[in-house]
Amino acid sequence: MTAIDLNSDLGESFGTWQLGDDPAMLDIVSSANVACGFHAGDTLTLQRTCAQAAERGVVVGAQVGYRDLAGFGRRFIDMAPDELTADVLYQLGALEAMCRVAGTRVAYVKPHGALYNTVVHHEAQAAAVVAAVVAYDAGLPVLGLPGSAFLRQATEAGLATVGEAFADRGYTPEGTLVSRREPGALLTDPQVVAARMVRLVTEGRITAVDGTDVVVRAASLCTHGDSPGAVAMARAVRDALTSADIRIEPFAGRG
Repeated sequence: MTAIDLNSDLGESFGTWQLGDDPAMLDIVSSANVACGFHAGDTLTLQRTCAQAAERGVVVGAQVGYRDLAGFGRRFIDMAPDELTADVLYQLGALEAMCRVAGTRVAYVKPHGALYNTVVHHEAQAAAVVAAVVAYDAGLPVLGLPGSAFLRQATEAGLATVGEAFADRGYTPEGTLVSRREPGALLTDPQVVAARMVRLVTEGRITAVDGTDVVVRAASLCTHGDSPGAVAMARAVRDALTSADIRIEPFAGRG
């Protein structure tokens, strides 16, 4: 039986602004990319999310991003590398505290939003994120886009790397994500998305927005917790995978 990790971006509510249904998503996924307070997530939300993940045996990863609450971390920030490294370290420490009191730990690191897309090609910012993870805990795996500068540099630095695919996002023919400003960026039909993910896991291919096939090797699949119908989407993906004899399990060890 083939195995795959199923992850989602969680802990992104802030104050009275509620985003997604984290408890429901935590009943579906095997790994939770939890916000660290810079792009989203207030302190109580982060504490609750880590506790709920621990209760369900869901592995927690730190989703680190730009300091950009107003833009939800989806705007590029031209930062000095040492400043970005310090920001990532700060976020890791904050989430680790919430995990510790919940009886779990930060088990991996994943950049968020604009930072995720930036470190696909931006060598300096990719190096800054890698430097933070190495300095904090060189045993932590990092989650990112296959073929990215981030994963290449992480491998060169001795970190374990995990390739990720996105269930509900469109792909370019080059294997990168379609910009959210462009048509085809978001997929909304749960059955279509589920079938795409079964094909990706079994064949290593996904159909790009131009109709061509793209080779994608991934050990983790992401379903966004903030997209419309997120819970139904994630459940459809999980059900389709298990029906195809694909086991859902985290890539990182439980705390």
